[in-house]
Amino acid sequence: MRTRRRAAHPGPEVHRITSAPEALADDLARRQRRYLWQMGVRVLCFVAAGLLWSHVPTAVSIALIAAAAVLPYVAVLLANAGRERRDEPGVYYEAREIGGAPPHDELGDGR
Repeated sequence: MRTRRRAAHPGPEVHRITSAPEALADDLARRQRRYLWQMGVRVLCFVAAGLLWSHVPTAVSIALIAAAAVLPYVAVLLANAGRERRDEPGVYYEAREIGGAPPHDELGDGR
């Protein structure tokens, strides 16, 4: 039995799942989980600094308090670093340009 080959012609564009962007809901959930973990670490730093204050050198407790003070800033930066713009040749949307206002004589006399 012979098999025939079709002539090579461009078919419909095929999208690969590996090049698809992450779903917005998944991205948001991932960033929220990361933020909550970081805030949990912050709470643990405060609790550990309070409980260990008299048992370890003071520098350790101060370092834990400093870490707890810096963590919110880092957590917010990482939580806001979400869906970044891609610099790939494939454009997912086309930007529209709003034209300028019509000339004054096209607006009519206002009556």
